Amino acid sequence: MSSRSPIGVFDSGLGGLTVMKEIVKHLPEYDYLYLGDNARAPYGPRDFETVYQFTLQSVKWLFEKGCPLVILACNTASAKALRTIQQKDLPLLDPTKRVLGVIRPTTEVIGDYTETNHIGILGTKGTVDSGSYIIEIQKAFPDVTVYQQACSTWVDLVESGDYQTPKAIEPVNECLDALLVQCEGIDTILLGCTHYPLLLPLIKAHVHPAIQIISQGEIVADSLVSYLKRHQDMSQRLSKNRQIQFFTTGDTKKFGQAAGIFWGEEVVAEQAIF
Repeated sequence: MSSRSPIGVFDSGLGGLTVMKEIVKHLPEYDYLYLGDNARAPYGPRDFETVYQFTLQSVKWLFEKGCPLVILACNTASAKALRTIQQKDLPLLDPTKRVLGVIRPTTEVIGDYTETNHIGILGTKGTVDSGSYIIEIQKAFPDVTVYQQACSTWVDLVESGDYQTPKAIEPVNECLDALLVQCEGIDTILLGCTHYPLLLPLIKAHVHPAIQIISQGEIVADSLVSYLKRHQDMSQRLSKNRQIQFFTTGDTKKFGQAAGIFWGEEVVAEQAIF
């Protein structure tokens, strides 16, 4: 076993930092290695096979870096690649390692938030087209009806920095209206993309204050805390030096600067070469 065995956190770009930030807040003692596949982002418009291949390649890279546990902090990767990696690839790569996603932890609790049993999901086209949220929520909460809306421009709004400008108002409002027109009874909206929490002020300004807006970071962090308590064998394999490394397949300087939007401060990123 490697002397340093961090928790791997993967995202197609930068949004997964919103999840990792909450995980580190809940579990600060562990080591972490973040990988953003910025050179090939965004994943949302890509087909299932491409997302699967890119995600598998990234998971293998994190395994090679010593991560026995990898979190796919990306809804599109969780929707299009996680199950295949868990069922088909892990047994061949290393059956002692684990890959977890962000969809199941969210769907296991999201039904507890709604009183009307009408939930809206905002996500990328890839996440929405996969139907993963509808399938998993209906398993956990069969009485809940799910309505979805793909927000194809929101990731670009955030990564470009335009989410803080008046340019963002119209596309955000249009997407929210397209969701809410599907059902007047929606009382809970899940931000099914890790970029979307940065648009929270604009979202809250447009919807009725009685509608709850749920981000995934804290839910996923709580779920990981529970997972490690239940799986002490994995917890003991993870190194605890409070060290965090950031890697990107894209431009390291651009990543470091842009990551500050999500992480709260500029980070120093290293180059990931597959």
